[in-house]
Amino acid sequence: MITLSQAQLIRGSKVLLDEATLTIYPGHKIGLVGANGTGKSSLLALIMGKLSLDKGDIQVPREWRIASVAQETPALDVSALEYVLDGDKEYRELETALRAAEESNDGHAIAELHGKLDAIGGYSIRARAGALLAGLGFSEDKQSSSVKSFSGGWRMRLNLAQALLCRSELLLLDEPTNHLDLDTTFWLEDWIKAYPGTLVLISHDRDFIDAIVDEIVHVENQKLNFYKGNYSTFERTRAERMAQQQVAFDRQQRERAHMQSFVDRFRYKASKAKQAQSRLKALEKMTELLPAKADSQFYMEFREPASLPNPLIAMENVSVGYADKPILGKVHLNLVPGARIGLLGRNGAGKSTLIKLLASELKPMTGRYEPNPGLNIGYFAQHQLEYLHMDDSPLMHLQRLAPTHREQELRDFLGGFGFVGDMALSPVAPFSGGEKARLVLALLVWQRPNLLLLDEPTNHLDLEMRHALTLALQSFEGAMVIVSHDRHLLRLTCNDYYLVDGGEVRTFDGDLDDYHQWLLEAAKAAAARSSDDGSGASVDKKQQKRLQAELRQKLSPLKKQQEKLEKQQQKLATRLAELEERLADTSLYDAANKAELTQILAERTSLGAEQDDSEMAWLELQEQIDAIELEANA
Repeated sequence: MITLSQAQLIRGSKVLLDEATLTIYPGHKIGLVGANGTGKSSLLALIMGKLSLDKGDIQVPREWRIASVAQETPALDVSALEYVLDGDKEYRELETALRAAEESNDGHAIAELHGKLDAIGGYSIRARAGALLAGLGFSEDKQSSSVKSFSGGWRMRLNLAQALLCRSELLLLDEPTNHLDLDTTFWLEDWIKAYPGTLVLISHDRDFIDAIVDEIVHVENQKLNFYKGNYSTFERTRAERMAQQQVAFDRQQRERAHMQSFVDRFRYKASKAKQAQSRLKALEKMTELLPAKADSQFYMEFREPASLPNPLIAMENVSVGYADKPILGKVHLNLVPGARIGLLGRNGAGKSTLIKLLASELKPMTGRYEPNPGLNIGYFAQHQLEYLHMDDSPLMHLQRLAPTHREQELRDFLGGFGFVGDMALSPVAPFSGGEKARLVLALLVWQRPNLLLLDEPTNHLDLEMRHALTLALQSFEGAMVIVSHDRHLLRLTCNDYYLVDGGEVRTFDGDLDDYHQWLLEAAKAAAARSSDDGSGASVDKKQQKRLQAELRQKLSPLKKQQEKLEKQQQKLATRLAELEERLADTSLYDAANKAELTQILAERTSLGAEQDDSEMAWLELQEQIDAIELEANA
């Protein structure tokens, strides 16, 4: 088991843990929760041996193999499958040793190594790696693609696959669903449920935590507080404790006030001096109880839209796609005030394409598409974080939208999104992904939209901000269309679900559990088709080759464009690294070098924007490729 006793952990000038104690038993699944910055990720690093305690003791069984997700993925030429296999170092070592033994014709060593490979499941490892990659959304073609051909989010999936492939007694996962869609989140949840070892999980997806863990460790006030049960049980138990704590605090304050009043009245009166002194000592010894307080610093509420025209958007027989390739066709959809639609569908089916159509980032190819003149769209997507002005503060961003409003009014509004004090006046550049997402949401809310388009709005948001967003969406008066892997958010804010599949958009008659079942049945049907032995409707070999050739012909120009963008990104990354190295030179900040510093900063900003545009273009091409492959495999 893992034990921490009287643990103190300091990072910089901040004390994360102080006199903290914790025991994690073998085979238990732990959810690690707490506000951002309280030290959850640092605790995982401590368990892995990457950090050391400043005081106290930590014990992790030496024989335990620990698996965790790497945070960086080098741009390698090796295939996705081989990269995942590299995660099992013991297998790779045995594989190398076996090749050497075969070259030297050492029969004894060959037999021994085959026995070791069999013992660790080496003969099935490629099948297991392939199954993991398939579960994480990698088609067979993608499994043979080079690591460097994938975007950052897909590379994180490769790192996750590496961690899941490793044989381990302890699995440490820090926000594993951040780069996943809903389908893959379902798959990962089922995989982790079957994991036999000990799990420590950090996640802001409450449904994901609820389904997996049986114990919660809450990091708060530099302590590790243990709760039995899943996250929902933890919330109820903690709320009860906080209520009891508030009652105890109020009672203590009354007792303190009563004793202090006695002391103030009689401490200098001879006949009462002894009693006053006794009460003074009791006051000094009284344990300070922290008042219970609302856990979340966030509060958001959508402002009433200036108008609510009906319908907001009318669509009939609309098709949409990229260049001359339609991704969706025959779309019939009327968006009216009060509509709350959650989009479901497999990766690459076209959910984001539909959102971009509604946001006017894509134009309809055919059909009737009529937005109301009074339409006011609030669009949230991850790439919009890059449009923030990195040198400006949250207040400056809001002042551009509201130049006539008082500064205090704007600061009060930003405070509801966690931008309080100096943070409201600080440059955005060093903000975390979650903080930037909060700012984009704040700017969106201020503009009083009557149609909300939300594409994975909870990525990087912590549980408290997700809760605030959920409450705000429940009272939003306009229409909403949302794509999210956060089932809790979907369940509490959506009235209707639409399924994007096979190039069509249709209503889905069921809830998220029904959708999970639909995914499982679709996967079984696909497996049955792929394992067809030819006794039924088998595909003619020549026909199959012709279809594959046509598919390669369709994909070739898109992949060539991607390769061009990748070369551009590599050049940009090299130049940006050179600029960062120059900026690290302290002499650059001397007054004599002011002109050079200004030029370097301007070039870095320009290149950063160019890099962002290039990556967005790459992702749009990848979405087209995914859609074409999905259509071909349907």
